[in-house]
Formats: sequence, C-alpha cells, structure tokens
Amino acid sequence: MDDMTERGVDGDPSDDPSGGEASTLPAAWSGGWARTPDAPVLRQAGGGWWTAGALDDATRRAAGRLAGFGLAPGDRVLWSTGSSVAAVVAHVGALRAGLVVVPANTAYTRREIAHIATTVRPAAAVVDDPVVGRWADEALGGGVRVLSPALDGPDRPTGPLDAASPGDPALICFTSGTTGAPKGAVLSHGNLLAGSRSLATAWGWTSGDRLVHCLPLFHAHGLCVGLYGTLLAGGSAVLLPGFDPAAVVDEASDPASTLFFGVPTMYHRLLADGRVGPLGRLRLCVSGSAPLPAAMHAALTAALGSAPLERYGMTETLMITSNPLEGERRAGSVGLPLPGVGVRLAGDGEILVRGPAVTRGYRGDPAATAEAFVDDLDGGRPWFRTGDLGSCSDDGYLSILGRSKELILSGGFNVYPAEVEDVLAGCPGVVEVAVTGTPSDEWGEVVTAWVVADGTSPTERDVVAHAERSLAPYKRPRLVRFVDELPRNALGKVVRSELRN
Repeated sequence: MDDMTERGVDGDPSDDPSGGEASTLPAAWSGGWARTPDAPVLRQAGGGWWTAGALDDATRRAAGRLAGFGLAPGDRVLWSTGSSVAAVVAHVGALRAGLVVVPANTAYTRREIAHIATTVRPAAAVVDDPVVGRWADEALGGGVRVLSPALDGPDRPTGPLDAASPGDPALICFTSGTTGAPKGAVLSHGNLLAGSRSLATAWGWTSGDRLVHCLPLFHAHGLCVGLYGTLLAGGSAVLLPGFDPAAVVDEASDPASTLFFGVPTMYHRLLADGRVGPLGRLRLCVSGSAPLPAAMHAALTAALGSAPLERYGMTETLMITSNPLEGERRAGSVGLPLPGVGVRLAGDGEILVRGPAVTRGYRGDPAATAEAFVDDLDGGRPWFRTGDLGSCSDDGYLSILGRSKELILSGGFNVYPAEVEDVLAGCPGVVEVAVTGTPSDEWGEVVTAWVVADGTSPTERDVVAHAERSLAPYKRPRLVRFVDELPRNALGKVVRSELRN
C-alpha cells in the first residue's frame, strides 16, 4: 500500500450533503416541480420554454411508455443523443422509472458502441441515429429495442415513479478511469444527489439562475453538473445544440442568464472570437474537464472583469474541488474540497478521494474496481485513486501537477493511449506505434501518434483515415510523427515520456 499522508486538503466525508427530505434526484426534481409548476425550466434553440409542470407531465408519460415497451426497473438503456428537450424528457423519464441510463458519445463508432453494449447488455437504446441502436443490437445478437428520443408509442399507466433507493444504480458512464480501456463506472442515485447538492451549496445555485448550456449531455460535465444541477436548484437552462461562440454570447447577453459552464477549449475560442465581454455580466463562469492555463485564466479575468471559477472532478467521483464562490479564485489551482468530499495525497502525490458521490466501482470488472481503490488506514470508507498527481498550498488550495497514468485530456474528453494504439496497430504499414498528448493552447492536449513504419511507407493521412473508421473524432491523432524506433527501458517497455515534439 502507498505511504499516505494528509496534506491539508481534507473535507469531511461524514458531512453528507445528500441528506434531506428527498433521497434521490428524481424525487427531489418532481417535488420541486409540484411546488412551482409554472416556473420556466428548459428551452432549446428556436423553441419556447418548458415549464416545471409540463416537464413533470412529459417525464411521467415517458416513464409509462418505457414501461410499456417492456422495460423494468434495473434494466439498462443506452442513451446517445444530442442536446434537446426530448432527449432530456426521455432521460429523466428513464430515471423516474428506475431504469439505468448508459450515456454514450454521439460520435462513437460501431466498435465503441459494441464495447459498451457487451459490457452493460442494454434492453433498449434511445438514440438520435437508429444506426447506433442497430450496432448495439447486432453486438448482442438481438434483443435491443431501438427508440427515438420521442419514445413514439401509446401512453401507458406510469406505475411507481421515483421509487428507486439511494443505493440503486442510476447511471453507467464509460470512462478510461485510472487504467485500461474504457470501463463503465456505476453511479447510484445517492451519488448523483450528493454531487448535485454539494455544487448547489458551493456555488450558491438557486431558482433564480439561468444556465447557458452548450456542453454535450452525454458527458458528465454537461449531464451531472449542468442539467442535474439546474433541475435540483429549480433554475432554468437554455440548451444549445453545441458550442458556437456567437450563440453563447447572444444567450449570455440575455438579462436572465447568470451562468456559463465551459471547458478550456471553449474559453480559448471565445477569447479568439473577440466577443467574450458579454459573459462578464454573468454571476459565474466555470471552467472544468481539463486544466485552465494560467495565461488563459489571466486573459479571461481581464476580459470578464472577474476571475473564472475553475473546479476539478472525474466521472467516477463527480465534482471533487472548486475555487470559492466568494474569495480568491487562484490561477493554476482547482480550489478546495467541496462539501462532503474528502481529499488526500498519497506518499507519491497521487490525489485520493472519498465521499458520498464516489462510485462503488466498474460494472463487470472487479479487478479494475479493486485497482481503483485503497483501504483507509483507520478502517473508514476506501479512497478512490484518481491517477492525478497534486500538491497543496499551506492554505488548502489543490493544484494538479500531472497524471500518474498516461491519460490524455483533449478538449475536455479523456483519451487512453492504449485504446488508440490498439486501433492504429492494425493500419497497413504500421510496425509499432505509441500515442502521447502534445500540449495545445486550444485543446489542452492533442493526440499524437509516433509511428514506426515498414517499407510500404504509410502517410500521415493513411494513419488518420484508419483511425477514423474505429475511433470517435476526439480520440483520433491530430499529429502523426514517423520515427525509426520507439524509446524503451531496460525491460523493453515503451517510455512515452521520452517522446516529445
């Protein structure tokens, strides 16, 4: 076991913010909607406002239709959609019916969808593109019901709603985790409620807030932070179909808008667009999913008139730390532990986390689950190993120094080198390949492939084209470097740290 020491960044994991009248997010949402049925909640680009009462009614019908299709509590539902009110209704309806939602990137290829499907064995797939549902069905040899977000079908009696217990699984989110290929992190209803309540407390999130929401809903940042937080606070959100600087600025200029959540790549483009100023009228601009460079932090502070709030989290843990709402938002730091979250540094500097929002493990992968946790020396709740290296200031601010593993963060998405290497190794003419991240002002890091080729001399375009057939765009190499050999240590293992541009 690692030699672990406390480094002054420990929250109180016994301070569980999920306590309260409601024990799950769906129960908390529906209770709020009943109290304020006329409050505006969601609007998508080009549409009108959905009120709390309308959303309550629509999600009840969605739950009934899903049950009518033969789905029962505990069944998994693959969910791969863009940002729309219909997608939200289907998602929330599934949670209210006790189903387990499995978000999937809409850019995933057949190979990636097949991996998810064989791991979770979904009973249904709610998808914008029916081809994605057919890929899941084919991977399992049939049995997957393919549905559009509209859940077309007759209305059915709803049956029990919001009946899940805090310990029941709610989401299975695929992530590279700390090691290996993408794994399905199981998040319970209690995890989700704890994470949302913690953020509501830390960020002063209220019913008067309106979020300009352009993050993908299949990602934990857009889903568990942006959408879930909005619904729990009783606030409202404008759902944009994607990130467009002009659309973000236009919505941020609305006097009712108060919040914007983005990743460093988005802020880079907003600064380059030259019209980031209107975001300065918002009460809070949050950056996450990847480190915000100090120079960009300074540029945003100057352009906005106040510092952006940087925070730190993972799919497996939800949000971990945040710079303060009131107080110094320190450049280069991800702030202080959120309410109810314990943070600790191991002897080698790895960041360890525990708390009520932390996953209990990965679906169907006990070995990966065991590897991801270390026991507490005092016999308390185990600590989750983030794979990130950190340091702590004397006054408790946490900074991310790097990663003990070799995960690449590109545009806010996780890319595991081994997965990309496995695909590129099948490219004709590639003898060996190693994948690393190259620093980028826009993307944080870009995926870079270092290729040893045979006499057929594949081109950079050949390598990229091969990746396009099996990998989502964010996983594909943006740089291809041909080398005579890969650096190796005495045991023959490739030393990626010696590969530099």
